[in-house]
Amino acid sequence: MRWSRVTAVRVLAVLASLVLAAAVVPPSPAPGAAPRSFAGVTVNIVTFTGPQIAEPLQRHGPEFQKMTGARINVITVPFSDLYQKILTDFATRTNSYDAIVFDPQWMGDYVSAGYLEDLTGRVRADPTLQWDDILPYFRNFSATYNGRVYTIPLDGDVQMVYYRSDLLARDGLKPPATWADYLAIAQRYNGRDLNGDGKPDYGSCVAMKRSAQSYWMFLSVVAPYLQSKGTSQGAFFDPRTMRPLMDNQAVAAALDVYHAMLKDGPPEQLNMDVGDTRGLFTSGRCALSVDWGDIGTLATDPKTSKVNGKVGSVITPGSRMVLDRDTGKLVPCTTQTCPYAIGGVNHAPFAAFGGWSCAINKAARPQVKDAAFAFCAYVSAPPRSRVDVTLGITGFNPYRRSHFGLDLWVKSGMTRPMAESYIGAIRQSLQSPNMVLDLRIPQNAYYEGVVLDTALAEFLAGQLTAAQTMKQIEDGWNKKTDELGRAKMLGAYRASLSITR
Repeated sequence: MRWSRVTAVRVLAVLASLVLAAAVVPPSPAPGAAPRSFAGVTVNIVTFTGPQIAEPLQRHGPEFQKMTGARINVITVPFSDLYQKILTDFATRTNSYDAIVFDPQWMGDYVSAGYLEDLTGRVRADPTLQWDDILPYFRNFSATYNGRVYTIPLDGDVQMVYYRSDLLARDGLKPPATWADYLAIAQRYNGRDLNGDGKPDYGSCVAMKRSAQSYWMFLSVVAPYLQSKGTSQGAFFDPRTMRPLMDNQAVAAALDVYHAMLKDGPPEQLNMDVGDTRGLFTSGRCALSVDWGDIGTLATDPKTSKVNGKVGSVITPGSRMVLDRDTGKLVPCTTQTCPYAIGGVNHAPFAAFGGWSCAINKAARPQVKDAAFAFCAYVSAPPRSRVDVTLGITGFNPYRRSHFGLDLWVKSGMTRPMAESYIGAIRQSLQSPNMVLDLRIPQNAYYEGVVLDTALAEFLAGQLTAAQTMKQIEDGWNKKTDELGRAKMLGAYRASLSITR
């Protein structure tokens, strides 16, 4: 049979469906196996300040030291500095970091330069890691580059929408299927008292702070307008020419939605990070939010949440219009233009970031590499991770099939309907044949974290029109692509989408 460009993605979706359907907790390793001794070894691991992501590393470090003798030293830096800190440390051969817990998007820079240890043999040889329990998407994307394994996944990232299920049920409303639905719900509840404290609250709470991951929120909005024919179609560039897809009617429509979110949110939303918007949602002050899996677990915290049992989750909304890439115009969804549409709506769930993952510095000493791998495998293994993904403070979201058992989430404090909604939204996203992969080409941090982030911040601040914003992004991306070599970058982009023909 002749394989089309989306065949591999369909197969991957089927595999994900099968392993998710199993949803059973695999057995623990056989008891009695003595842990390897790493007495006197110190492993320096860098990640971002957190407390998310850093917290479980810091908590499990002393446990691991007690078992093996290895001291785990967790170094934290602000997220906005993490990419460059790691790159500079490796490039200058300072090698302060033996292991990194980082965005797997950055493998395009770190692996191609020879900075990361190839873990392919190790992951298969370590039974405690239970490699096949990790969902295919995270094994094949977050962990793998050019067919080789370089990271151990510690987290699973996909964005979705959270809504106040009690409010929508009371008013006979359905969760948003399109971004137009999202805005209608946000407008309905904006300015109302949603938590009973007598103060007006907000229709939508979305992190929009510059240099704080906010551009991923916009990419979730624009994704269903740009990609409609499967994951390997891509949503950032034309995979035939490397022409950016950032100056057209689709992006203009998404900018309109994004700006409307600003109007229906807190007045200080432009200065809010995800930690701020999560706190507002769990305190009952928001009808809607766009986020990763964190709100689901934070909403169960009895110390801070006022919405436990009142939260629903749904795959990110879609669009009934999609981009015709040849004309730059929006066209209606049909069976030809949107083969994966649901009820005439094209959904394109965005795997923003890809999930925090652990990699090892190739230049580290052999015993330090062994200890670093053993620690990351220890954190990722089901006995630890299936607890960590249910704790809001960790920032870890489900990424193993053993993380999808309903009872696990009910025991963590979710009501059964809330748990069904939460894991259902994640499952539907991961199974989507139209999932959008985050950008994973050399210097993606510049494309997204500098050019895109800057243009969006200036647009929301009223410094740029929509037309100027799109042109600024398109020009910035083209300039960087030409600087790095268009043919080289086209090859890297096509490889990231598994396009081989």
